[in-house]
Amino acid sequence: MVVVLTHAYGNRSGVRYMTGGLKVYYVPWQPFLMQNTLPTFYGTFPIIRTILLREKVSLVHGHQAFSTLCHEALMHARTMGYKVVFTDHSLYGFADVGSIHMNKVLQFTLADVTRAICVSHTSKENTVLRSGLPPGKVFVIPNAVDTAMFKPAPERLGHNEIVIVVISRLVYRKGADLLVEVIPEVCRLYPNVRFIVGGDGPKRVRLEEMREKHSLQDRVEMLGAVPHASVRSVLISGHIFLNSSLTEAFCIAILEAASCGLLTVSTRVGGVPEVLPDDMIVLAEPDPHDMVRAIKNAISILPKIDPQVMHDRMKGLYNWNDVAKRTEIVYNRALKCSDQSLLERLSRYLSCGAWAGKLFCLVMIIDFLLWRLLELWQPAKDIEEVPDVVLPCDQDGEKIIQKIYNQVDH
Repeated sequence: MVVVLTHAYGNRSGVRYMTGGLKVYYVPWQPFLMQNTLPTFYGTFPIIRTILLREKVSLVHGHQAFSTLCHEALMHARTMGYKVVFTDHSLYGFADVGSIHMNKVLQFTLADVTRAICVSHTSKENTVLRSGLPPGKVFVIPNAVDTAMFKPAPERLGHNEIVIVVISRLVYRKGADLLVEVIPEVCRLYPNVRFIVGGDGPKRVRLEEMREKHSLQDRVEMLGAVPHASVRSVLISGHIFLNSSLTEAFCIAILEAASCGLLTVSTRVGGVPEVLPDDMIVLAEPDPHDMVRAIKNAISILPKIDPQVMHDRMKGLYNWNDVAKRTEIVYNRALKCSDQSLLERLSRYLSCGAWAGKLFCLVMIIDFLLWRLLELWQPAKDIEEVPDVVLPCDQDGEKIIQKIYNQVDH
């Protein structure tokens, strides 16, 4: 059974039971920035400890390097002796101030992690360099797509009008500034091309200004935020999917577009070149001129693309059942690792830096003392355990892994 721990979303807090045996704890902490809770270090320990003991958890799996709740849960779980696995879904740099601080936090968390998972080989290299984690502890398991949900349109679209679809958060990292330069040039070169832009963000204003400046109101449709349940209906109205990200560890949106039969044009960044075969994607450098060239190439080969054939190929390339099986292998390897004493664990933190290592050790010593205090205040034997639930033998593992990854990526 899988138990998910996350923060409250609006008025949703407490415990929810989902299909497939998935149980979700919405702890009563509201996010304060970018869907992240306020870092407390030790404030989350009592409730995390209670949930781990009540649910008889055997392994803790955290997602996303920017999640404060993830870092705190993994820290407390290791203090309590649990095996932990961490999945990194993003790429980060090394030069700017934000990345330097984030990398040091990641180094602290991964210093004592049992195993780690990355969504692409590029992501693995990035994580190993940022955290100093031994490469042998890091596994590569790509995301997948629900091909039953993302299917091509029943009738194949004509080519009298070519529709290019963009679905993305309209922020700098997703290359929204590139779209401002690429869209007018493509519209100038191809009078029969129309754009559909789905998504919201601070860069939406620039796109709307571009549309007004070049009088493209009838050729550039701005949809705003698109719920995940409505993404397919937007995708199947187009021929080409355009991804302009400046950094990307994997990009699950490309899988969804390919599963709907769209030819993809994308920037050649991060783990994107690993996602699709060469005949299903046209890559370009993150430069407006090269992206226009790639779109020209995609338009020329568009008549050769069969959406149903592409969808059938995606069924064989990616499925959540395979992701679940490979994740279970990582879990089993983590559970077989030997337990370590506090002194052995502290030696790992000391290697994180002359000053940072000592600070990390102090944080973990205080966490250990707090754990012993909680054991005296409320012994583990006094916490009521949840009765076991027997699930029918179907594809529950696939459904659960899919829900977790969809929540993280969207």
